[in-house]
Amino acid sequence: MDLSSLRPAKGAVKNKKRVGRGPGSGNGTTAGKGNKGQQARSGYKKAIFEGGQVPIYRRLPKFGFTPHDKKPVNSVNLAQIDKWIQDGLVENEITILDLKSLLHASNADYFKILGNGELSSAITINAHAFSKSAEEKIVAAGGKAIKAFRTLEEASKVRDLSFEEALLKPKAKLVKRVSKSPKP
Repeated sequence: MDLSSLRPAKGAVKNKKRVGRGPGSGNGTTAGKGNKGQQARSGYKKAIFEGGQVPIYRRLPKFGFTPHDKKPVNSVNLAQIDKWIQDGLVENEITILDLKSLLHASNADYFKILGNGELSSAITINAHAFSKSAEEKIVAAGGKAIKAFRTLEEASKVRDLSFEEALLKPKAKLVKRVSKSPKP
């Protein structure tokens, strides 16, 4: 036995189907394409057919889809805050209202402070979230990082507290009540 005697397994290699070569080929008259219609013509291809599953254009909504649990978050770097201090736009405290006006945000937005850059002076910052590096740099500069829990829109709807207190008070967690069935 040598390399010249090697052959593929029986039935592994088949001749190419020769379409459109007359009745003797076994695919006569319509060349295996059925009777007339769009699919029998050259160039037919159903572009968006996905094998029968619901196609992508039906799975997605027609207009702008936003997940219900997505929060609109505006992020601010410490370098930007330091620039605001030097320009005189803020003094020694930045509130949520200041962030809203400086970033042209809406009342429903959350604000996150990121640690890119350095602070040149001590400042108290109210925001919904702080990165670890930002919090460390704010404290190192002699300032405070105060976490807010509600957006401006949510705080305005709280009746019992003042606006500033409502921003800083954590939201109550929802507890599902389980009804107990009577024992038989």
